[in-house]
Amino acid sequence: MKVLQFTIPVAPDKNVIVQKDRLPYFYPYLHRHNEIQLTWIQQGSGTLVADNSMHAFRPGEIYWLAGNQPHVFRSDKEKDASAEAFTLFFDPNGKLAPVFDLAELKPIRAFIDKFPRGFKVPERAVPTIASLMQELDRSKGALQFTAFIHLLHHLRGIADPEPLVSGARPAAVNEQEGLRIGAIYDYIMKHYETDIPLDDIARHANMTPQAFCRYFKKHTRLTFVEFLHEVRVHEASKLLAAGAEESIATIAYRCGFNSIATFNRVFKTVTGLAPREFAREMEE
Repeated sequence: MKVLQFTIPVAPDKNVIVQKDRLPYFYPYLHRHNEIQLTWIQQGSGTLVADNSMHAFRPGEIYWLAGNQPHVFRSDKEKDASAEAFTLFFDPNGKLAPVFDLAELKPIRAFIDKFPRGFKVPERAVPTIASLMQELDRSKGALQFTAFIHLLHHLRGIADPEPLVSGARPAAVNEQEGLRIGAIYDYIMKHYETDIPLDDIARHANMTPQAFCRYFKKHTRLTFVEFLHEVRVHEASKLLAAGAEESIATIAYRCGFNSIATFNRVFKTVTGLAPREFAREMEE
């Protein structure tokens, strides 16, 4: 999973790009681009990795990803449903910069700058935002740009959108470092169900264990063990939320934990709830 620097294809007469994807699965590579991305998941589910944070995504959810924020929508490997999404791309610091410097649009510029690490649109606001995205898609020329500003105006008015990432921002990465971090993320996401010794992951990154630990903490603000625990808890929470018929012990072992006691302790540390409490809340 490489951190690829994408260039979104922009037509000479377009500053807002509409993209509709219908694929067997979502694009599997960690990547980033200058453009802000507003994605409405219409079909498919899986895990959104944004910076060092993970979120389960499902149909009917809308995500705002900031410019140059490393991210990937990873489809659930156990499901065969196709992936379908409606995405808007725009770069507020490119040709649109003078527009957002206009006095009338400075509140929208302030809103954009307020979320440098993205957010999830609250469920209550999804129908309105999805409808406005469709309106933009149906419009042409100046009317489409008007619809775009109207959409941003409504996004700005959402109360308490859920930030995708909390805490300090990880250190900025250049292209070479991005490739290495992407490869580390990919290895962890593919092998979290098994034991991952520090020596193995360090060797995969072509580092000594000590150098790897310093490097990983610098670029993710988490230790390797903390990140691995979050991946495992995230996968376990998806199974619990889906009402999996396996016992909690089976889910724990299936997600890479070697003891139920460790699973219970780590799960509560990450989510604030014991696994049984979490499962009960998901049933309500």
